[in-house]
Amino acid sequence: MATIEEMLASNEDKMKKTISYLREDLAGLRAGRATPALLNKIMVDYYGTPTPVNQVANVAVPEPRMIVITPWEKTMIKAISKAIMTSDLGLNPNTDGSVIRLNLPQLTEDRRKELVKTARKRTEEARVTVRGLRRDIIEGIKKAEKAKQVTEDDSKEGQENAQKLTDKMMKEIDKVIEAKEKEIMEV
Repeated sequence: MATIEEMLASNEDKMKKTISYLREDLAGLRAGRATPALLNKIMVDYYGTPTPVNQVANVAVPEPRMIVITPWEKTMIKAISKAIMTSDLGLNPNTDGSVIRLNLPQLTEDRRKELVKTARKRTEEARVTVRGLRRDIIEGIKKAEKAKQVTEDDSKEGQENAQKLTDKMMKEIDKVIEAKEKEIMEV
């Protein structure tokens, strides 16, 4: 049976991974500025294997509203263009035969609000995951107490520490969404 400290440490690690995943997920949400992270989830058919764009091409941001994709093989231009058009980014790739340019139009107020809603939804999913991990810790501590492996005082202290850990992670999640909302609403 794991000790209370081991349970807390293990779940703290999982909570941090949840927050890290949330950061990556929100980075893929298009704010007003161009960033290579926008293309992270776009997969291209590379000789029959779905491959991320950044593994078959060089992705650069020469201007705040433009992404330039330079495929390592010229034959990949069509596949990359198609993958971008079928994605949920809503961007039209322009190609000149050797590079693909993505111009990011100014976001409308409605689209910004829609993006904030999406970001909040994804943030809530992260919060639910963190709360689930807290529940797992507390259930583990209660089982250990019932099995007389820990004292009642240790159990109570462990549950309080689980709550403190959860509160700390929730504050971290709040900071992440606050920064993303600010970035999205920035004109």
